[in-house]
Amino acid sequence: MKKEITNKKFTFRPIQKTDNSDVAKIIRTVMTEFGTVGEGYSIMDKEVDEMWETYTNEKCYFLVLILEDKVVGCGGIGPLNGGDANICELKKMYFNPEARGYGLGQQLVEICLAKAKAIGYKTCYLETVERMSQANQLYEKLGFKLLNQPMGCTGHSACDRQFAKEI
Repeated sequence: MKKEITNKKFTFRPIQKTDNSDVAKIIRTVMTEFGTVGEGYSIMDKEVDEMWETYTNEKCYFLVLILEDKVVGCGGIGPLNGGDANICELKKMYFNPEARGYGLGQQLVEICLAKAKAIGYKTCYLETVERMSQANQLYEKLGFKLLNQPMGCTGHSACDRQFAKEI
């Protein structure tokens, strides 16, 4: 059930270099919460500590979610490692608990899909785990289709669910 935003002012903005430590903390905290720690999960990616550096080029787009001057969520798109040039990946989309349930995940995915299309991508791919049930429901609601096998070479072999959507 979607919560109503009453006295909270959430805003999205592109990542800034000064956001790196906050974003890394969100990624590590949420992944730990869902038991997605260790080899085969994106928590081990070098980019976790260098999100601004990784996502500031013409083929990437990465946003942070702000609540009262505090970074409380993040997510973006970038080329699918080892995939076709026309496939992007929805990456590192995580929200702290205080930002969940307001429909902000849907907003973030929709913004990212629009940007991906503008960049020239034709397909958006993502990897997740079954136990992130709310995220899985969101992806299906937005038209992502469950795949039988991974795409590209992400290194995230522990993820047990892969989705893609034509954009």
